[in-house]
Amino acid sequence: MIIGCGGSGKSTLAKQIYYLTKLELIHLDQVFFKPGWIELEKEEWAEKNRELLKKEEWIIDGNYGSTMDMRLEKADTVIFMDTPTHIRLIRVLKRGIQYFGKTRPDMASGCPEKVSIEFLRYILFYNKTRRPNILKKLKFYEKEKQVLILKNKKAINSFLQGLKSNQTQNTF
Repeated sequence: MIIGCGGSGKSTLAKQIYYLTKLELIHLDQVFFKPGWIELEKEEWAEKNRELLKKEEWIIDGNYGSTMDMRLEKADTVIFMDTPTHIRLIRVLKRGIQYFGKTRPDMASGCPEKVSIEFLRYILFYNKTRRPNILKKLKFYEKEKQVLILKNKKAINSFLQGLKSNQTQNTF
């Protein structure tokens, strides 16, 4: 399970883990939105999550606080992408330009990339409004699950290198 603020690198890391493990990759943005950025109703969203979590193994990337607890319960590993605010902002602006008028590969079809003032505000204030609660949740689960907090490129690369080594050892 990979969580973190928009622009933190969740989807990129999820794809990298997928290439190493071949576990099913689920981008929650692809499940949550219908074309035209229409959001699922609350109960339909919860039901979709329950269905996804019936699977034995998966990589799920995305936050969605209303259903985060059910994913935390099922995950064996939780990765929190805790990258700096300025990095997240730069990435979001960069992908806004890169995918302008197009749909990102990790987004639901019919949802062309957009960068709104509200989304930029969410990123700017994430460390104050969302991060403390997430860290509190992770503290609760750290005894029973592998909880990783990746703060920078060096930590991310180290994690991927360890995963790659582990995958190589398991193939012999």
